[in-house]
Amino acid sequence: MNFLELANKRYSVRNYSETPIPREKIARCIEAVRLAPSACNSQPWKFIVADEAGLKTNVAKAAFEGLLDINHFAFKAPVLILIVSQRQKLLAKFGSIIKRKNFSLMDIGIAAEHFCLAAAEEGLGTCILGWFNEKKVKKILGIEKNKRVELIISAGLSADEKIPDKIRKSTEEIVSYNKA
Repeated sequence: MNFLELANKRYSVRNYSETPIPREKIARCIEAVRLAPSACNSQPWKFIVADEAGLKTNVAKAAFEGLLDINHFAFKAPVLILIVSQRQKLLAKFGSIIKRKNFSLMDIGIAAEHFCLAAAEEGLGTCILGWFNEKKVKKILGIEKNKRVELIISAGLSADEKIPDKIRKSTEEIVSYNKA
């Protein structure tokens, strides 16, 4: 499939089949992450794959229990991928300070989307989640206090057969050439 077909196929899945996912599929998605670009080649991320049933359930409970009743669909996802920010290279950190832009978070966003697009190519659905109880998740997985869990990606087979239509702004609304 070409890139636009892949981009159209990728959507935020909120209804998962509980079918287990072979680690080989996740490994190919992680390889796509490994190849993602980052400022000054910092690669300021570590991906933790929670696919063992008991651990994944504990992470989901800690992450999503009681949070305004959102993201509960992640309980059914057979895999949760946590993105933990790592130390940036000095030059990237310096650039972030000077330009007042968090290059590390931009890099993590790029890496997350690399994962999600690779997952779509593997026939998997994903949803990138930023609303979760980070403190509880860090405790369960033994993540150091000075580290941040920036995102959680739920992954698995969609329980829905049809890819929903995308509701997006028109091209004219989002682009201009040579002027504001």
